[in-house]
Amino acid sequence: MAKRTICYKGLDFEIAYDFCDNKAPKNLLILHGWGSSKELMQMAFKPYFKAFNHFYLDLPGFGKSPNDTFLTPLDYAKIIDAFCHSLQVQIDTAMGHSFGGKVALLCESLYLILLSSAGILMPKPFNTRLKIKFAKALKSVGLKKALSLLKSKDADNLNPAMYETFKYTVQQDFSPEFKACAKKTLILWGQEDTATPLHAGQQIASLVPINCFVALKGDHYFFLKQGAQVEGAYLQCLKEWGEVC
Repeated sequence: MAKRTICYKGLDFEIAYDFCDNKAPKNLLILHGWGSSKELMQMAFKPYFKAFNHFYLDLPGFGKSPNDTFLTPLDYAKIIDAFCHSLQVQIDTAMGHSFGGKVALLCESLYLILLSSAGILMPKPFNTRLKIKFAKALKSVGLKKALSLLKSKDADNLNPAMYETFKYTVQQDFSPEFKACAKKTLILWGQEDTATPLHAGQQIASLVPINCFVALKGDHYFFLKQGAQVEGAYLQCLKEWGEVC
């Protein structure tokens, strides 16, 4: 593991990363989802995509990349772009899982792979809506301590800045960003995904101008044991697009 300090908006961000040198002419950026780390993505993809060198990053606030500043997905993308520029590396393909998909979408790259990407707002179930109303009621009467019991598990152990980042990103509709995407995109989804359901992936596919959509067996982490299938789907898409890997 290596670390590199990036200056963005006058602040320093220490980025932990791993580089897998496959002696290839192209580079693959691989971004994890919320609450995860680069190690998880390496487990899935390090044996594959040998036509690319791999860059695995811990996004600020996760893994070994600290953060105590509120950041939007665009901020994350700008930090990652600055990281790549500092290494004088051009990213051919950016791959992102869940929250990492939103960041990868906004990063500088020629191609994009989305793995059960976040970004489509889904109607909240009744019990979630009830929890939100209850939380607002507690806040109105000053019972802030009780609010911590109602937080999403994804918000556990977050510092105040990361909690504000979490609240912002889960409420942000990325439909305009998907529609404006100029990258040729492979969209992969788990058929049994309940965190970002299959119809969210289908909606993203209806928005991204040039894409291939593939549903594989599995849940939100369907890719963990299907790295070969993900690589195969991407190579097939490149062939259909008339591109050579």
